[in-house]
Amino acid sequence: MQPLDQAEAIVGKGLSGDRYANCNGSFQTGDVVAPQEELTLIEEEAIQGASAEYDLQIVHADTRRNLLTRGVALNHLVGCEFRVGEVLLEGLELCEPCSHLEKLTCEGIRQSLVHRGGLRARILEGGTLSLNDPVTLSSG
Repeated sequence: MQPLDQAEAIVGKGLSGDRYANCNGSFQTGDVVAPQEELTLIEEEAIQGASAEYDLQIVHADTRRNLLTRGVALNHLVGCEFRVGEVLLEGLELCEPCSHLEKLTCEGIRQSLVHRGGLRARILEGGTLSLNDPVTLSSG
């Protein structure tokens, strides 16, 4: 996990250089990237709430989610098309935390992120994602 100012979103693959796009994802089968493995997002507010309520020091990298958002209710984007900058995404399902995340990070993180672990999304139109890109609902 490493922070980047820009990343290339590739339809059917995910983010250039990401473990899933490189066919090294923890739950990946062979060299196929499932739509729900393409991109994950999490709210900064969710991380802050989880940290405060469970007395943990969680940072974005601990969540193992690709994008960090602010001021966006990600749970409401399931089933919706939306843009992050120029990239068109479809919200597929909530990204609930699993025991594997807890093994890689810290005890308690799984429980702290239940129902606020982010969103799994599929890339419908690729492009460059940049730091501070706005998140907007797609008009069609």
